[in-house]
Amino acid sequence: MTVTIRPAHPDDVAALAALIEEIERFYGGTALQPFPERRAQTQEALFGPHPLAHALVAATEDGELAGLAAYSFLWPASGTTHALFLKELYVCDGWRGTGVGARLMDSLREVASARPGCSRMEWMADTNNPAARRFYESLGFTELEGKVVYRVGVEE
Repeated sequence: MTVTIRPAHPDDVAALAALIEEIERFYGGTALQPFPERRAQTQEALFGPHPLAHALVAATEDGELAGLAAYSFLWPASGTTHALFLKELYVCDGWRGTGVGARLMDSLREVASARPGCSRMEWMADTNNPAARRFYESLGFTELEGKVVYRVGVEE
């Protein structure tokens, strides 16, 4: 079956919300958000009046999503340029090892290269995810040292 890499569009929101639940389960999440809430937040984040992010999807001929790459732009990067920050690269289990992830990464590089002022792409991989780290290494990317990630929750 053929997979097309393309920007996500509003018709993808329900499938994206389902895929986000799959991602949460992949990372061990158990307290999952109700689907209507997740769908509304996906709609707002990608297609609301002030979008928070962008996404590329790997879509099959029958409209199923085989994967996604969610990203945004960060400023400043080098000097006053900006960077494409890949927040999530996910390929559904049945599609892993078929080249979908590599095609999503290639498409992200095209997006970054086409955007004036974008000087680089950046992303993180969990240290306890050796498969992801091997995948990025297989594409010729090397891990950088010298960064520590901090995270804190924000009360509403």
